[in-house]
Amino acid sequence: MDQTTGLTINDRHLAIGRLSTFIAQSVDEARAVEKPFFHLEFDRVFPDAIYAQILALKPESRDYRPMHGRSKGHDLDDGTHTRVKIDLFPEYIRNLPPEKRALWDVVGGALCSEPVKQAFIRRLTPGLSKRFGKDFADVGLFPIPILTRDIPGYLITPHTDTRWKGITVQLYLPADANNTDIGTIFHDVLPDGSMPKHTQMRFVPNTGYAFAVGTDTWHSADAVHNRVKSRDSILLTYFVDQGLLRFLRNRGKRLGNFLLSEWRHRF
Repeated sequence: MDQTTGLTINDRHLAIGRLSTFIAQSVDEARAVEKPFFHLEFDRVFPDAIYAQILALKPESRDYRPMHGRSKGHDLDDGTHTRVKIDLFPEYIRNLPPEKRALWDVVGGALCSEPVKQAFIRRLTPGLSKRFGKDFADVGLFPIPILTRDIPGYLITPHTDTRWKGITVQLYLPADANNTDIGTIFHDVLPDGSMPKHTQMRFVPNTGYAFAVGTDTWHSADAVHNRVKSRDSILLTYFVDQGLLRFLRNRGKRLGNFLLSEWRHRF
């Protein structure tokens, strides 16, 4: 029987534990790159068998809902949303078919695990300490993993992420390496205010990047071209979870998104 199908509670915990250990090791082994800002680059985020299941068990288009924020401004003229998402929390994926639900429950649980979070904190020390100071490890971080799908026409202009965020992670999920040119772009910032391209992540299977959000973490994405049906990835965002306002905001956002998802599914 497939390891993600029909899991008991104990089996689920074991599967999440095994996967979180693998992902944490992948983070520990990631390349550290200093320019244009400190970031990590991954070569093999998931075990091969799990990655094959991720490709085979992606949700259907109807399971996603529109992504808001900056991406909303890049909807097509006919109203088509160029970026959609599904949150990888149990309450969001509960309407998926059993085999898909079991897989994405384990993936989401592993990405939200403490070992994975601690691995990111260890490896992103330069960026986190630059922003939060010597006590950066004591800053609370609230993980939200989402499965995203971008279609041709999606783009996002150079920006730094909102200060509500502490760490940004993107994990690429293509089936092949035929479209390496649609990865995220990192920018230099020159004295004259211009932001030329410094580095572009290669959009290849089972790879990704991570950085601690700062005032210098300028990045963008060129328009997804028509040679691809979709650009699929996981966005794992660690929101700053320090102080009552942020604590309530993070949990309220999760609850609010759940209610929107349920409304959409039912009506």
